[in-house]
Amino acid sequence: MKENTSITAKELSELPKESYELIDIRDEMSYQYGHLPEAIHVPEEALAAWEPQDKTKKVIVYCKKGIASKDAVILLAGKGIEAYELEGGYLSWLMADIYAKEKDEEERPAYLDIEESLRKKFKKSIWCRFTKAVREYELVKEGDSIAVCISGGKDSMLMAKLFQELKRHNKFDFDVKFLVMDPGYSPENRQIIENNAKKLNIPVTIFESDIFESVFQIEKSPCYLCARMRRGHLYAKAKELGCNKIALGHHYDDVIETTLMGMLYGAQVQTMMPKLHSTNFEGMELIRPLYLVREEDIKKWRDYNDLHFIQCACKFTDTCTTCGGENASKRMEVKQLIRQMKETNPFVEGNIFKSMENVNLSTVVAYKKDGIKHHFLETYDEGNGNS
Repeated sequence: MKENTSITAKELSELPKESYELIDIRDEMSYQYGHLPEAIHVPEEALAAWEPQDKTKKVIVYCKKGIASKDAVILLAGKGIEAYELEGGYLSWLMADIYAKEKDEEERPAYLDIEESLRKKFKKSIWCRFTKAVREYELVKEGDSIAVCISGGKDSMLMAKLFQELKRHNKFDFDVKFLVMDPGYSPENRQIIENNAKKLNIPVTIFESDIFESVFQIEKSPCYLCARMRRGHLYAKAKELGCNKIALGHHYDDVIETTLMGMLYGAQVQTMMPKLHSTNFEGMELIRPLYLVREEDIKKWRDYNDLHFIQCACKFTDTCTTCGGENASKRMEVKQLIRQMKETNPFVEGNIFKSMENVNLSTVVAYKKDGIKHHFLETYDEGNGNS
């Protein structure tokens, strides 16, 4: 180890595991999305009150890119704890891990085992739910040309592998293109996406835009604007490539969380639909083939295959205080609320999901359809309000 208070990913791999304690100081959503093996989660704001279980061990802390961890080391040192920061943070470890595994895959490519896991171990929990959504919501039809939009995260990468399997086994002809938009990724983030695509044997088409630069100076809701702009660019590129649909990687948990967030924070009852017609790109549709797939099963697939993805590839993530921002905080609150309700009602998630299929307009005070608001008093005197 170096004499200073930093350690590289390579040096970390050479240390005996019993000699240190690994601390992840990122936010909860980032930690849940992916972390170093055996790392415990201590958010940056909780670090001042944290004490190691074994004070004879070194403490190694990491953040996203090795920025916040520098202050964390100073804080821990002030408490008399021997602390070190992981140089470059989670991102540097991720890149080192990818390079190490590339050497191990020379004899048998990893994607063969990954594909086999979808056919066998995760057939019921992932593959069958994916194909059920495709059938039930009529997401893929004969003659379709679908742009599978890949952000670089676990959900979109899994979706790409599932589409490859669907192409192999489906009974009718359709076309798939795997599309990655680079809105201004840092070189490291882009390389991680490219390396993971190569490992998974996904032939991606990458195109560039300057969206990150365009929204960086926006103070109010830059992440919302960024997401809207990215979707518009994806539609435009997909249409240019001859596609009539774009596929996004939203899953079952996204659906129920979005439903609750709309009620609790937006004062409205609406959900994330399995497919939508584009209002700005004529003839284009948006589909969500992971609509019935649980996030927990996606994580199990990721971990079983020892895969590591980035949550947000925005190059401003470590310095932008709004990245993820209020919306991410609300989503974490809703996740926690659902977990708490599930302790007393194990069916709560399914009930939230099914509630959007069981809307009784006779018991709704008002609702909107095609942008027009309707009120129960419009038909009340006609007898449409009997007890």
